[in-house]
Amino acid sequence: MSDRTPIDVARNPADLRSWTHAIRTKGQTIALVPTMGALHDGHMSLIAEAHRHADVVIASVFVNPTQFAAHEDLDTYPRAEAKDLEMLENAGCALAYCPSVTDMYPIGDKTRVTVEDISFILEGEFRPHFFIGVATIVSRLFIHVMPDVAVFGEKDYQQLLIIRRMAKDLGLPVNVVGATTIREPDGLAMSSRNAYLSNTERRNAAGFSQALRHAVHQLETGQSISDAIATAYDAIGQAGLGKIDYVAVRDAEDLSGLGDGLLPSGRKARILAAAWMGKTRLIDNMPVMRK
Repeated sequence: MSDRTPIDVARNPADLRSWTHAIRTKGQTIALVPTMGALHDGHMSLIAEAHRHADVVIASVFVNPTQFAAHEDLDTYPRAEAKDLEMLENAGCALAYCPSVTDMYPIGDKTRVTVEDISFILEGEFRPHFFIGVATIVSRLFIHVMPDVAVFGEKDYQQLLIIRRMAKDLGLPVNVVGATTIREPDGLAMSSRNAYLSNTERRNAAGFSQALRHAVHQLETGQSISDAIATAYDAIGQAGLGKIDYVAVRDAEDLSGLGDGLLPSGRKARILAAAWMGKTRLIDNMPVMRK
């Protein structure tokens, strides 16, 4: 017989606040893991990280319409609530917050949250709507849940920095924690969208992360940023991917540029990339620092 505690589910803000009030009256802290469902082991690693920072863990499951453009995959984005709830229960998550669209975006909604500058580079150049949708929904989740801690994966590194900036600027008392990217055995970063890949595309997709890992080695052993990026472009193409949106090496704190020469010694940086495998857009990033 299982000794796990069945997961509670709140489907509206009133039920959520009643539940969190009871937790806080016990003096317990709350960690939030926002998700769009279609959960995998990468999400479970976020739940595990959240347990290290708070007494109780809540996961939200909400496919956020404002971060999808009209031509993107909102309608076909994978949804599997029953499986998601089972996985969250097995991971020791105490509550799943599964609000409706009108709970998060009331009728007549006119308010959006924008984090200037950093939202419109890299990912923002190709998806200019995306981080406005992310900042808006995460700010609302923070207000609904009022967590002490929120955990986000470093796989979406630019998103992590934007949420940290937003929380700081708005004075939200939330410690935003980044968790290490979880990868498949061949190195591909785990993502709900990997389910879109055909068997052949999935095998070839491993070349994406392998190209970035090689670029990290180049940068850390004293090759120039421009050479490492050029080599990564070639390797990604040879792996069978299609259009490459970007490969960039940026400062790890604010994603500012670092030029084309040698990576400054001791400077924490990040290599970030986005490319297409068939109809599926892959993103990835890795830390890099030259000693």
